[in-house]
Formats: sequence, structure tokens, C-alpha cells
Amino acid sequence: MKPKEGAISIYYYNMATTLKEAVSMYQKLNREWSKKPPNLNKCGDILGQLKIALLNLSFLPIAGSKPSKQELIIARDILEIGVQWSVLKGEIQSFERYMAQLKPYYFDYREELPESSYKFQLLGLNLLRLLAQNRLAEFHTELELLPAKEIQNNIYIKHPVSMEQYLMEGSYNKVFLARGNVPAESYNFFIDILLLTIRDEIAACVDKAYERIAFNEAARMLFFTKPQEMKAYGEKRGWELGKDNYFVFHTDKKAEESIPSHELALQAIEYARELEMIV
Repeated sequence: MKPKEGAISIYYYNMATTLKEAVSMYQKLNREWSKKPPNLNKCGDILGQLKIALLNLSFLPIAGSKPSKQELIIARDILEIGVQWSVLKGEIQSFERYMAQLKPYYFDYREELPESSYKFQLLGLNLLRLLAQNRLAEFHTELELLPAKEIQNNIYIKHPVSMEQYLMEGSYNKVFLARGNVPAESYNFFIDILLLTIRDEIAACVDKAYERIAFNEAARMLFFTKPQEMKAYGEKRGWELGKDNYFVFHTDKKAEESIPSHELALQAIEYARELEMIV
């Protein structure tokens, strides 16, 4: 049975009203986001409202929906802000959700839409996130979606690719040096998570392989440049710092009598990342 003409008119009127409201909210979000610094709480509230509006208007790419080019660009812009907002808020799950919704605009609609200036910055950021979470299979799957020329030449993609190579080589010092050489400030969020993971892995090897270690040597191995940071980290791990400025580890050494501890430590530190990847 055909819907009545009046019902159709009301439907399109409601759609037009909702679209107008969504565009108004989008403009408001842009104004808030452009402020230096942006009010993250206000931006979060607007993003929450826009998520509902996008679903109601079928802006998000789902089966059977045919949004216009302008609608798709607006939706993509909103999701890109959502990804960056999630990083500033330190909300990884939110980042993952926004990124999952954003990727179809970069890949499924790449022929219909002009390329976003944020495309490779955010795709590279997502690669770094997977690396920081040790999700290496997904890292390589995402990498395979990108053109070879971008992998080789795009600074946003080359950065996480280089990080993965350093980890495979056990060149942890290069990873730590990368903290001050990121292609975008947002990359530091996931770099910090990655550095913490590496530091914890090295520390786990050290306190199993040594009975005691000099404070300065521990700081060098863990890439600490400030003594107070090394001290705080040692306290967090329960390392006892003696008056002779040595950390003392109270671990079970029964099965280690015939194992050269120093050699074991060096090997463990060098291959810690590779072993974890295999597991």
C-alpha cells in the first residue's frame, strides 16, 4: 500500500529539519574545535549529539543508504574530529570506534570524495595504536590496504613502519628517540604507551636476571634521563634502593645457578620484543 501524500511530505520535512539541525551542530563543533585549546567537554557533548544525528540521516555508510557527496564530507569531517578528540581525551576505545566508522570514507568512498588532508595522518595514527597494543597481525593487515608509494614516502605512514622495524631489530633506543620526532603531536599519545610497554619488558628481564644493579646502569638500560624518574619507577616496581646506590632484587634464583646472569640479561633485553611477538 502506498503511503499517503501527506505522510511523505511530513517525512521529508522532518528529514530536512534534522539535516538542518545536524549541519548547525557540525558548524558549532567546528567553532569549538578550532579554539586553541578546544573545550574538550563541549566538543564531546556535541559529538555525542552528532552521532545520533548521523545515524538518523543515514550519513554513516550502511547498506541501502545513499547520502549525498556533501553529506558524506560532513560526516567524514565529524568523525575525523572524533578521532582526534579521543586522543586528546586519552580514550582508546572511543578512538577505535571513531576510526572504524571513518575508514569506509577513506577506502569505500575514495572515488566519490576528494581526499581528506587528514587521511594519512589518522591512518598512520591508527597503525601506531595497533603497534602500541602489540596487535601486529592487524598492523600488517591495515598496512596492506595502503599504496606502496605512501608506505615508502608519506611521513605519517613511514613513522609507524619505522617504529615496527626498530622493535623487530631490538633498537629500543631509536624508539625512545622517536618521542621527540613525531609527524604530528597526536602521535605522542600512542608513542608514550609503546615506550611504557618497552620499558616494562626490559625491567622484567633485568629483575629476573640480576640480583643487584647500579642505579645509573638501570637508568641507562631503561632510558631514563632524570634520576627522580628512575627512582619513582624503581619504587613502583618494588625495587629496593640501597645506600650504595644499587637496586636490589629479591627474586628466586634456585634454577639459575648454572646460567650466566649478565649474558642472559643482555640476550633477554635484545629479544624480549621478538619473543613476545611470537607468543
